[in-house]
Amino acid sequence: MSFENPRPIAAILAWPGASFIARLALVGPYILGGMVKLTDWQGAVAEQAHFGLQPAALYAVLTIAVELIGSALILADRLAWLGAGMLGVFTILAASVANDFWTMHGPERFMATNAFFEHIGLVGGFFLVAILSFLRQSRA
Repeated sequence: MSFENPRPIAAILAWPGASFIARLALVGPYILGGMVKLTDWQGAVAEQAHFGLQPAALYAVLTIAVELIGSALILADRLAWLGAGMLGVFTILAASVANDFWTMHGPERFMATNAFFEHIGLVGGFFLVAILSFLRQSRA
């Protein structure tokens, strides 16, 4: 029994644009988040303050920088390991602050637990981006 990819699937996976589209899908929410924060500075600062991060303006600047620079590095596939690391660490920190399920009870805890572990899944995606970028560059 063969476990190879069917030809149509292999063709999609081998298409050079597939890697870019997958990276864009992964970083798209971070690009959107960074752009929304840039265009709504007061909202960005208020968000940081809501989570108890002070000075809120500094955390807003850092958040925007990480979201946009990390995403750009991944999309460009240049220093993708750095972009993936930036967004991975940011995601773990943000999930810990925003989804601190260990302090909650009832339905709120259930929802926050799910959100926390979904974000851990994103971190796995960033790790895979770094691995695939490394493999592409080592073959070149």
